[in-house]
Amino acid sequence: MKITEPKSEALNKVEEPSTEYVVYSYADYLTWEFDEMVELIKGKIFKSAAAAPRRIHQKVSGNIFTKLHVFLKNKPCDVFSAPFDVRLPVKSKRNEDIFTVVQPDISVICDKSKLDDLGCIGAPDLIVEILSLGNNSKELRDKYEVYEESGVKEYWVVLPYEWALLIYTLIDGKYVPSKLFTVGDIVESKCISGFKLDLDEVFDEPD
Repeated sequence: MKITEPKSEALNKVEEPSTEYVVYSYADYLTWEFDEMVELIKGKIFKSAAAAPRRIHQKVSGNIFTKLHVFLKNKPCDVFSAPFDVRLPVKSKRNEDIFTVVQPDISVICDKSKLDDLGCIGAPDLIVEILSLGNNSKELRDKYEVYEESGVKEYWVVLPYEWALLIYTLIDGKYVPSKLFTVGDIVESKCISGFKLDLDEVFDEPD
């Protein structure tokens, strides 16, 4: 964390927030200055596992983002890539009452009333998360839960090292998984009408 210490008042030193289970809000989040990306999920801090995503993660993310960006040109939906704050309020949109703030790899928002200078407040229509090597429990368990609870219509989980993609579609408030798609498949979004993605073009440089 970057800490600015007053020249003459060491007692005013800014402390890095504890990563133990202390409940933090978006109001707290706005005061932090971490070197790495952090997210809040139900009031708990989650730090990025690495200083920067690996090359294949960025390659796959760029391929998907480009396809969405081109498709959505002159359409009512907007697409954003991380870092981009998505706040998921439960009862109130006040900063001190929001306890989940995530930075999905890719977000598509069709209700532009949810967009403001700070990012998005409310559930995007489509979220894409690209898994990294190692522990992915945050995406597979914690984010799955808050995306389902907050009403994200589609949650795409991309496994770049397995050249695979899984789509969770929200039906009657619960996620229903697709089959596991891989190279040779063309996937289609149910919430972004007409959008299709050729996975041969997503995984065009398999490692």
